Amino acid sequence: MRAILTVVCLTALAWADDVPGDAPAAGDSPSPPNAAATPAPAQSASPSPDVLKIGDVTVSGSLRARLYVWNWFQPAAGENQYEYTGDLLRVGLSERLQIWDWNAEFAVPFMLGLPTGATDAAPQGALGLGSNYYSANHNDQNTAGIFPKQLYIRLRKLGGIEGQSLQVGRFIFLDGNEVTPKDATLATLKRDRVTQRLIGDFGFSDVGRSFDGLHYDLTGGSNDLTFVSAVPTRGVFQTDGWGWNKVGFGYAAYTHEWGKGRHSADTRIFDIEYDDWRHILKTDNRPAAIRKTDTENIVINTVGGHSLHAISTGAGTIDALAWGAFQTGRWGTQEQLAYAWDLEGGFQPNILPRIKPWFRGGYTVGSGDGNPNDNKHETFFQLLPTPRPYARFPFFNMMNTEDGFGSMILRPHRKVTISSEFHSLRLSNPNDLWYSGGGVYQPWTFGYTGRSTSGRRSLGNLYDTSVEYRATNKITVTTYLGYTQGLAAMELIYPKGKDGEFGYVEFLYRF
Repeated sequence: MRAILTVVCLTALAWADDVPGDAPAAGDSPSPPNAAATPAPAQSASPSPDVLKIGDVTVSGSLRARLYVWNWFQPAAGENQYEYTGDLLRVGLSERLQIWDWNAEFAVPFMLGLPTGATDAAPQGALGLGSNYYSANHNDQNTAGIFPKQLYIRLRKLGGIEGQSLQVGRFIFLDGNEVTPKDATLATLKRDRVTQRLIGDFGFSDVGRSFDGLHYDLTGGSNDLTFVSAVPTRGVFQTDGWGWNKVGFGYAAYTHEWGKGRHSADTRIFDIEYDDWRHILKTDNRPAAIRKTDTENIVINTVGGHSLHAISTGAGTIDALAWGAFQTGRWGTQEQLAYAWDLEGGFQPNILPRIKPWFRGGYTVGSGDGNPNDNKHETFFQLLPTPRPYARFPFFNMMNTEDGFGSMILRPHRKVTISSEFHSLRLSNPNDLWYSGGGVYQPWTFGYTGRSTSGRRSLGNLYDTSVEYRATNKITVTTYLGYTQGLAAMELIYPKGKDGEFGYVEFLYRF
């Protein structure tokens, strides 16, 4: 209850205070300024915090502190209602030279008061993300770590060619974020509704993930060609982010920015080759006895693309988004054959200029597997995403899910952004599982969990709201509260209480 009151009070302060300073992009948490892939600005970008220099070396970083409140769907036994804090300090040193630059950034995650009883027997399982942090860190209530978040050199003007670069080492990469569109609407859509669907840094977590490998980029005019070959680091829930996982991927994408007159567009095609050779128990809808005998690699090829459009009219700005992907390959001993797609549209009317409303809606589908006993795995596999931008109450992802959503963004003040969403969620195939998670984060844990719903499809209706207050160029305060009305599947798994709640208060300081 104290945490809920804190959320309310800070939200009230966000409305009452009025400290000078421009508003950065809308969203839950701006990335630290020294991130390799900084999200695109929304309506207007804020000036960067004052630059700290030691000679020619730039010192930058951030401190993000969160107080979480969980009231997970009620199990037969176990701790579904709890609070804890998750904090992340990032400090980086960087230098930009004539034809190359380097970056050395360290992360220090620390969590206090993790729940000791938030893991129940299947199918109820982990009762919120507090369970994930606790089990991933040797069942310690208080845990911390330090590790290199980024450690790379980047050669610019490679071969004397302007716009050609090669990055080598440990870095952050978000698929779809290769080019920031010039149009503000497209830039916001790309940041919030395209990037990180398949490969991301899991930046919402209190640890995150990085990638060790190569990143080649060739940009010229309105075109961009990107190649990445890398392995994901440990992290996400585990505070030890030093090591690797036995997983690798190759990514290739071509992006073209185009349009004429009042029409602006951004289109990308991509291909991802993913290989997991950890030989651990896979999460899918086959019986456990069969899954235990399948230690073959997961080798999946994902081909897809997106197209974003914004059209300015006298009444306001209309936007449209299409994203899709198709998968082939091997899921252990099974053939992989799956798909996912997302169609969205929105409108920013010129009325009510004081609150600058933006209304959006769409439908997302990730395929599911209808027959666990054949030789095909038809569940869309989301690889290494950051699920949270698309599931702000993170109990679901794109795997075997149908998500009809609507959103409303209001900007009543240049310092304040209010975002509310509604999601109607159900399983694509009732014979498959309800999946959650965001991919590999340690060698001995698969990275996704699945719960059987015994043929029930309806998961729940999610209602949520966030308020972001940009107090200064360096300080941002965010509050979030989500409520899920559980439906048939939740009622089956959690008969004592099918509804759930999740909220947090976040303080972000950038330097």
